[in-house]
Amino acid sequence: MNRRDCLIASLSLPLWPGAAQAQARQALQFPRDLGSHPDFAIEWWYITGHLQAGQREFGFQITFFRSRVPVTQDMRSSFAAKQLIFAHAAVTDVAGKRLLHDQRIARASGNAQIDLATASETDTDLRLGNWLLKRDGNGGTYQTQASGSDFSFQLKLRETQPLLLQGDQGWSRKGPEASQASYYYSLPQLQVNGQLSLGEQTLPVQGQAWLDHEWSRSLMHPDAVGWDWIGMNLLNGSALTAFRLRTKDGTALWAGGSLRAPGSTQAEIFGPEDVIFTPQRQWKSPASGTSYPVQWLVQIRRAQPKTGLKEPERYTVSAVIDNQELDSRQSTGAIYWEGLSELRDSRGTVVGRGYLEMTGYASPLQL
Repeated sequence: MNRRDCLIASLSLPLWPGAAQAQARQALQFPRDLGSHPDFAIEWWYITGHLQAGQREFGFQITFFRSRVPVTQDMRSSFAAKQLIFAHAAVTDVAGKRLLHDQRIARASGNAQIDLATASETDTDLRLGNWLLKRDGNGGTYQTQASGSDFSFQLKLRETQPLLLQGDQGWSRKGPEASQASYYYSLPQLQVNGQLSLGEQTLPVQGQAWLDHEWSRSLMHPDAVGWDWIGMNLLNGSALTAFRLRTKDGTALWAGGSLRAPGSTQAEIFGPEDVIFTPQRQWKSPASGTSYPVQWLVQIRRAQPKTGLKEPERYTVSAVIDNQELDSRQSTGAIYWEGLSELRDSRGTVVGRGYLEMTGYASPLQL
């Protein structure tokens, strides 16, 4: 569902009966809506990026998920787990052809003295142990850090472009029914500086990143088993989003996305008839036995300036390394593929880098 993989965070949790009902849409307000929305069933903040240390290349991602636990909402105990916070972090070592990743989970009950995790309701400020994602209160910069058994990173991210409101001014449809929608904005083309540690080696790094923030009360359509999503920072400063939700037979149930040109504040929004994903090459995970399409032809139908007619633009999305599968069964409960990828135009020229995410291939998502 757009990038957004955080729906997985509710896989093992019962959802309250009203969760799938259509909600009254509200205009987004910032900085309030940069923060947490605990009355909504699911929410995530998702950062992916491409880093360089000299000639070495890396990908990184860190995602904080928040999931509302409906059965505990009326409990009076300070120890009641009314909200759960999950987090995933990963580093793709391109030269080493390996993915390093880790995961965390803790409750956030609302009592700061006993909470193991927190998610501010006024701005982006998420903490789970020593993992964090926090926006500078003066705006314009973020800091994030995470660590696993064999990696860690501490990064600063600086905005270079305004918020990109996905869908209809931040209201993003995710299915044929009106209730299947989410609030969704992105911050593409973030400039990144910091340090990355692999084992005992620490490297200064710099690069570009992409931030997604999404929250919803709704459920996926019952015929959807998963989604395919890309968020690409183009070398010319553009930002491309494309996604589709799949049915069991692999056909598209819904699709969408956006493209914003450099220097523009408005994005061109794509409907379900404008985005087509066609798999081109498969890779089979030796760990899970799951097959994933690690190369795609993505077609975007865009209105031409002179004629107004929609014509397809063709891009190839290719994994930088094939093995970027994440096993998150100790936290959100799913196995999925999420990794650093390249974007090429119809002539085969690299025009961007970003992340590809594919869910529901190991098993259908049960939301």
